[in-house]
Amino acid sequence: MTDSSFPRDPEAPRPPADRPPAYRPGSAQPRLNRPVRERYPQIRPTSGYGDPRIRHTGPGPGAGTEQEPERSSKLSARLALALTVVIGQLWGLTIVVDEWMTGDTGTAWWGAGFLVLSFLVVLGLWALDPKDR
Repeated sequence: MTDSSFPRDPEAPRPPADRPPAYRPGSAQPRLNRPVRERYPQIRPTSGYGDPRIRHTGPGPGAGTEQEPERSSKLSARLALALTVVIGQLWGLTIVVDEWMTGDTGTAWWGAGFLVLSFLVVLGLWALDPKDR
């Protein structure tokens, strides 16, 4: 198999004439078709853990740590409150639908009032701190 359609890179090492190259060309630029060890001779098998040029790994100091713990705790508390209200609304909706289906509309209307009140509580929590959105 010959690459007569592409010009030969003068800097690329020539494969021996008796056997084809051990790699499969995939680029229009022959210089990019060389094996990795020929393209990047500075990369050794120990690069990454034994390479003395690498001093620090990872994103850097302080990455992944909480930068504003007060804001995080406030948001966590607000989330816990909102989840509690949502669970209460689901429970209330179950009770309201059950009462409505049995024909007790008076209790169903009280339950609907509870659902509206819990929605207003969530709305109040949302409006509590507008700069945090």
